[in-house]
Amino acid sequence: MRAMAVMVMGLAMTLAGGEAGAQTRVSFPNSAGVEIVGRLFLPAGSGPFPAVIALHGCGGSNNSRGELVRRERDWADRWVAAGHAVLLPDSFSSRGLGAQCTVADREVRQSVERVQDVLAARAFLQARRDIRPEAITLVGWSNGAGTALYAISARNRPTDGRPDFRRAIAFYPGCRNVLARGIAPRLPLTILIGDADNWTPPGPCRDYVAMARAAGASADIVTYPGAYHGFDAPDLAVRERRGLAFTADGSGRAMIGTDPAARADAISRVGALLAR
Repeated sequence: MRAMAVMVMGLAMTLAGGEAGAQTRVSFPNSAGVEIVGRLFLPAGSGPFPAVIALHGCGGSNNSRGELVRRERDWADRWVAAGHAVLLPDSFSSRGLGAQCTVADREVRQSVERVQDVLAARAFLQARRDIRPEAITLVGWSNGAGTALYAISARNRPTDGRPDFRRAIAFYPGCRNVLARGIAPRLPLTILIGDADNWTPPGPCRDYVAMARAAGASADIVTYPGAYHGFDAPDLAVRERRGLAFTADGSGRAMIGTDPAARADAISRVGALLAR
C-alpha cells in the first residue's frame, strides 16, 4: 500500500500541467512586524491538507506582468493536483523590492529576514483548520533554497510548541556559508542540483551533506550530470546570464536552463518525498 501511494502521488504530479486549485492572496506578520504577502493554493475539498511552503529565488515571485513565475506555478499546480496546499510567501515585494539577483548588498538576507518569513508562514498555515500542522514541507529554489538551509538549522528550531516542518527540499542552494558555519539540518533534507551549475556550484553542497551526516543529520544530495541552474523550470532556454551579484567564479556569469531528464527525475523524486 505504501508503494502504491508513492506511485499514485508521482503519477498525479507527472500528469499535472494545467492550473490546479484556487489561488488566494494572503498576508501575515513576521516576528519583526513586517506584513508578508503571498499566494495560497488549496486543493479541492475541505481538508485538512498536507502543505508545502515554497520559497522563491533571487528573482522573486512575480514576472513582469505581476504573475507568479512559471517555475513556481508549475510546481504549485503539481503539488495541488497531488492533494497539497501550497503557500508561496513573497519576501521581496512585501518589502517593496524587486528582483535581487544583481544586488550584492541585500537588505533581505537568507539567514535573517527570509527565515523570519518562513517561520511566520509556518505559523500562518498551522493556525488554519484546513492544514495538517504536522505535515508541512519546506521547498526552496536557489536563494530560497539557501533560506531553507538556515530555517531548518538547530538554532531556528520552533519554540511555540507546534509541530516542526516534516522535511526540506532544496533546489540548487548556495552551500558555502552554511558549510563554513557548520550549520547542520535538524530534520530530513534533500538537495537537488546540477553538476554543471556555475551559479551555485555542487561541490560545497556535497561537503555540506557530508558534514551534516557526520553530525548525525538525515541529509541527501542528488546531482544531475550536465544540468545547469534552473534545470527544473519548464521550457527555460539554455543561456548565459550576466551581471549576477554572486557566481561560482565571481565573474557574474552563469548558465541557466531546463534539463529535461533532470526535471523529470526531480518531479518523480519530489513526489515520492512528499508522499512519505
